[in-house]
Amino acid sequence: MLLATIGIIIGIFIGLVAQVEIPIEYTRYTAVVIIGILDALFGAIRAEVTKDQYNALIFISGLIFNVILAIGISFLGDQLGLDLYLAATVVFTFRIFSNVGITRRSLMHRWIRKKEKSPASLPSEPQITD
Repeated sequence: MLLATIGIIIGIFIGLVAQVEIPIEYTRYTAVVIIGILDALFGAIRAEVTKDQYNALIFISGLIFNVILAIGISFLGDQLGLDLYLAATVVFTFRIFSNVGITRRSLMHRWIRKKEKSPASLPSEPQITD
């Protein structure tokens, strides 16, 4: 997970510094590819936080599959004259929100359990006054 995060940070830095111009015809493809990548990233974060079986090979294959699927759906939509890229965008966005929600709940449960086990949260002994 650490290597994936470092790779993403390096990629973002290169993307900001390189100033690559994307032709207007490819903006749909670029958008769904970025959302597909984000879906894979948030899925990996969820797997890491919830202690599911995170595997770098599964992450990479999911990332590649999401990119190919997003491009394929967008291309098919262009050939049919339909905005199918919107379907991919909606599905990937739904999955991102779902993964973020699961991650948030897991972190909150972990935080609550930690708070309940801390000595400060234990009930103090009753004060006896005369």
